[in-house]
Amino acid sequence: MNNFTKIQLQENKKYLELLSKSFPNITNAVGEVVNLKAILNLPKGTEHFLTDIHGEHEAFNHVMQNASGAIKRKVHDELDNTISFEELEELSTLIYYPQEKIDIIKRLKTQESMDNWYKLTIYRLVKVCRAAASKYTRSKVRKALPKNFSYIMEELLQEDEHRFNKKEYYNEIIESLVELERAQHFIVEISYVIKRLTIDHLHIIGDIYDRGPGPDVVMDTLMRHHSLDMQWGNHDILWMGAAAGNAACIANVVRIGLRYANMDVLENGYGINLLPLASFANRIYSDDSCHQFLPKLADNDCVSDQEFTLMAKMHKAISIIQFKLEEALIDNHPEYQMENRQLLRNIDFENGTVTVDQVVYPLNDTFFPTLNPENPGALSEEETLVVDRLVYTFLHSEKLQKHIRFMYAKGSMYKVYNDNLLFHACVLLEKDGSFKLKKLGEHYFSGKNLMDKYDQMAREAFFGNSDKDSSHTGTDILWFLWCHMDSPLFGKNKMATFERYFIDDKTPHKEYYSPFYSLIDEDDTVARNILIEFGVDPEEGHLINGHIPVKTTSGESPIRANGKQLVIDGGFARAYQKTTGIAGYTLTYNSYGLILISHDPFESVEKAIADGVDIHSTLMVVEKTLKRKRVRDTDNGKELMNQVADLEMLIAAYRKGIIKEKLY
Repeated sequence: MNNFTKIQLQENKKYLELLSKSFPNITNAVGEVVNLKAILNLPKGTEHFLTDIHGEHEAFNHVMQNASGAIKRKVHDELDNTISFEELEELSTLIYYPQEKIDIIKRLKTQESMDNWYKLTIYRLVKVCRAAASKYTRSKVRKALPKNFSYIMEELLQEDEHRFNKKEYYNEIIESLVELERAQHFIVEISYVIKRLTIDHLHIIGDIYDRGPGPDVVMDTLMRHHSLDMQWGNHDILWMGAAAGNAACIANVVRIGLRYANMDVLENGYGINLLPLASFANRIYSDDSCHQFLPKLADNDCVSDQEFTLMAKMHKAISIIQFKLEEALIDNHPEYQMENRQLLRNIDFENGTVTVDQVVYPLNDTFFPTLNPENPGALSEEETLVVDRLVYTFLHSEKLQKHIRFMYAKGSMYKVYNDNLLFHACVLLEKDGSFKLKKLGEHYFSGKNLMDKYDQMAREAFFGNSDKDSSHTGTDILWFLWCHMDSPLFGKNKMATFERYFIDDKTPHKEYYSPFYSLIDEDDTVARNILIEFGVDPEEGHLINGHIPVKTTSGESPIRANGKQLVIDGGFARAYQKTTGIAGYTLTYNSYGLILISHDPFESVEKAIADGVDIHSTLMVVEKTLKRKRVRDTDNGKELMNQVADLEMLIAAYRKGIIKEKLY
């Protein structure tokens, strides 16, 4: 215990008086110190890292259910020597999807054999749950238990079924659950507890949205999670801009939805009314094949020819609207220095060409009925009406607004957590490795200060614009963060959307990465400098990010900078899996170290439940600690140690008579 002087105690008397209201005497304060010091010696909880989910809600949900294989490993660790491999696999699947798995088993068994199955399964689940709970305090475990079964579960978890004096007591609890027909419900609830206790904290490192069919489902799942943080990705910031009423962001969101045939997300997921756009596109492009705008369909997409054709027309219509809106936005912000991206005004309508970076390219599509050659960036009257209706529906989508507010509440541009720096894409650097200076307003920012400034601007764009007027340019910063070369969420010199649609020559399609990506691979010097800039110990810390899919088939490794950087985007989105060769990376960080997991493509929930077909995952130990990490080694541990110091100061104040004890 610290030796506090009377001067120190007097200086802190006001604070200590407040603290004494929670701990009114020495006994109370000592009890809390004992509790906190004991907690500091518990093993560190497991963190789970995921990135670039891109709306693939089924694969995401399965990885959440199996905790990147941690559940299965725990089942095998506890029961490997007592039951068969098939039973271990079945029990793992049961924990992932308890209700669905029980429904299948019930169809295959008689009532009597079902009752025996319930009893045996509860015994096994309690053992697994007990192992998952073993590194937490009783108080923390108690908070994770469902209300209806909290007493029963606590008794089963704290008692040993082999203890002589309580063996019959233990058995009777399980017998009664079966007899009173509550076994099924109990199994569902304890499976949830196992999953909750296996993963202590979840990190989502950007790009929940776009491409895949269910980002809204992913967000619903995250909102139910007990402990998480998010780092925004450029696709997330785009949806944040759309929810703020920014017309250019909205056009991009709708365009990407149509490009990947994800109208359900917009219409059914968020209630976005696309009828005005559909009517407009069907009329204006009635005689246009829109061949460059045919949507990219997944293997399991069922779309009629009529729907397919209509989506292509809508896709082209919203793309032209997007380019017009962006031209106007760039005009309004000369400080963005993006005049080279105003390509509509570089079209030669007579010759059917466009000039990009001073090179003339032929256009593969010259049907532009809504473009005025004299002012190609101006919206037509009908286009203005379409945009106004879209802005209104985005602003008034209750579910979207709820999801985006949650993203602001839990998210940020970056996060430092337990000696790791988490961010989606990159940190802005010059070619020599120094931090890039960026002028915002009258001041220059770089490194951590720049990330903090962008974070503040992104929040002000959403919350500072209370009227959510689409003409308010305060939301334009969200579009800037989506696609500007000086956005650490994007990290490229341009977004070549126009070129990919209208120019067959692939030369102007090339998007060049920020210097961060080439410099980080050279050695660990840059990574260490970044860690120092963000206040992270360069010996202990790591950069953890996503954004750029790791091309495993080309020999790329997710472990870079001599182990100081971990890139965990392996292709959750099906659109990337041919390039990456896998279906995503996830990372876990437990008391023994960092484990990187690569996943094969997920077949389906139905296969997982009926046939026990799990995602095949490969584990790679990135870093193993020589000494097991305890709570005291974490950020939370540092807070607890501060609380211990405060309580010890209070105890000293009581003993020196500076604060009066309250004995009632």
